[in-house]
Amino acid sequence: MSQYDVAIIGSGPGGYVAAIRCAQLGMKTAIIEKYDTLGGTCLNVGCIPSKALLDSSHHYEDAVKHFEAHGIEIPGDVKVNLEKMIARKNAVVEQTTKGIDFLMDKNKIDVYHGLGSFKDATHIEIKKDKGKPETIEAKYSIIATGSKPATLPFIKIDKERIITSTEALSLKEIPKHMIVIGGGVIGLELGQVYKRLGSEVTVVEFMDRIIPGMDGALSKELMKVMKKQKVKFNLSHKVKSVERNGDEIVVKADNKKGEEVVFKGDYCLVSVGRRPYTNGLNADAAGVKLDDRGRVEVNGHLQTNVPNIYAIGDVVRGAMLAHKAEEEGTMVAELLAGQKPHIDYNLIPGVVYTWPEVAAVGKTEEELKEAGVEYKVGQFPMRALGRARASMDIDGFVKILADKNTDEVLGVHMIGARCADLITEAVTAMEFRASAEDMARMSHAHPTYAEAVKEAALAATDDRALHI
Repeated sequence: MSQYDVAIIGSGPGGYVAAIRCAQLGMKTAIIEKYDTLGGTCLNVGCIPSKALLDSSHHYEDAVKHFEAHGIEIPGDVKVNLEKMIARKNAVVEQTTKGIDFLMDKNKIDVYHGLGSFKDATHIEIKKDKGKPETIEAKYSIIATGSKPATLPFIKIDKERIITSTEALSLKEIPKHMIVIGGGVIGLELGQVYKRLGSEVTVVEFMDRIIPGMDGALSKELMKVMKKQKVKFNLSHKVKSVERNGDEIVVKADNKKGEEVVFKGDYCLVSVGRRPYTNGLNADAAGVKLDDRGRVEVNGHLQTNVPNIYAIGDVVRGAMLAHKAEEEGTMVAELLAGQKPHIDYNLIPGVVYTWPEVAAVGKTEEELKEAGVEYKVGQFPMRALGRARASMDIDGFVKILADKNTDEVLGVHMIGARCADLITEAVTAMEFRASAEDMARMSHAHPTYAEAVKEAALAATDDRALHI
C-alpha cells in the first residue's frame, strides 16, 4: 500500500494548487481525480471553456456589428461555424488540462484516476473504471470535490433541450430561442454567447434584479446594457414548471402579481446556482460531518471535525469561485507545513465575464447601509475616458466606496471593458488598507481604462474628479 503525507481528492483549481503547494513544501503528495482529465469543473466545463466561447462569440459580434465603423469591410455574409467554434473551445480545454498534467509531473505528485472514497480517516479507496480498486494511506487528506450545477425539484434535466451550463458549452446548433432560468453569472454569460450568435434569449429570474449578490448599481447597469443587446428580462418571476414537447420547451412562471406567464423556446438553460458535490466520498466512514446543505463543515483553518482531514473550495462554505479555492488550497498546504497563512474573504473579487465585464471586491452599498457604516461614494463613467471612446467600449463605470471618516476604501464596484483585470488594482489597494486618496495619488498610464479607477478615487476624495 502506497503511503503519503497528504492526499487530495479532486483536481480542480483548489485541489491541484493544494497538491503543488504541498509538494513544494516537501510533502509526499497524491491527487485523486474521478474523471479522465485533471482540472475539475473550471478547466473542463466551467471557467475556461465558457471564456473561450465568450471570446469567439465576441469576435463574431464585432465582425457583424462594429468592424464597419472601424473602416473594415467584409464582402459577403459573415457566418458562424458553431462546430469549429466548439472545436476551438475543446482545443483550449485540452491544452489547459495537459498543462496540469505537466505541473503534476514536474512536482512529482502521484496522480490516481478513479473515485476516491474514505475507508477511514487515513485510508482512501480509489475505485477505477477498469481493474481492481486500490487503497492508499495518507497522514492528511484534503477534500476538494467541488460542485455540480443545481436544479429545481420539479425540473428534469434531459441534457438535450433542458440543459445545464455543461451541455450549453457543447451544443450542436444555435438555439432559436433560449430561455435562461436564473439571472446570475453563469446564465448571463452563456445567454450572451448565444445572443451574439443569433439566438433570441429570455432570462427568467426569481429575484427583483439580476446578479443579486453584487452591488445594486452594477445590476442596474448590466441589465440596461444587455437590454440594448436585445436580451429580454423577466424579474420577480417564480418558475413553477418546465416541460418538453418534442423540440419545444414550455416554461411556466408566476409574476410578482401572481399571474401565470408562459415562455416557449427550443432550449432551456437551467442556471440556478451550484451545489456541493460529495457523491461517493463516503465521508461518514472517516467521521467527517456535512451541514444541512451538503457542504463539508470546516473551522477557520478549513479543518473538518476530523483533525487530519481538511476541505476547500466549492464543497465548503463561501463563494463558489476558482480563485477562492486556490487560495484555500495554498492556505491548507502551508498550515500543514507549520506556517501561518491567512485569507481575507472580504477581498476575494467576484467577476461576471459578460461584455461589458462586471467586477467587484469588498462591501456593496447595500451591505454598508445595513451595517450602519458611514461612507462616501466616488463614481466615474467609462464614456469619459479617451481610451474607451477610441475602442468604442463606452458602457459602464467605476464606483468606489470609502469610509466617511477615515477615507479607507471599503468596496470597489466596476462595469466596463477589461474590468475583470482592473479589479486587481482594487484588491491590491484594499489589502494594504489604502484610502481613496492613496488610490487617487497613484499615477495611471494614459490612455487606459484604469484611469477610471483613479478618477473614481478622486471623486470619492472631496468630489474632485478631473475629467467630468
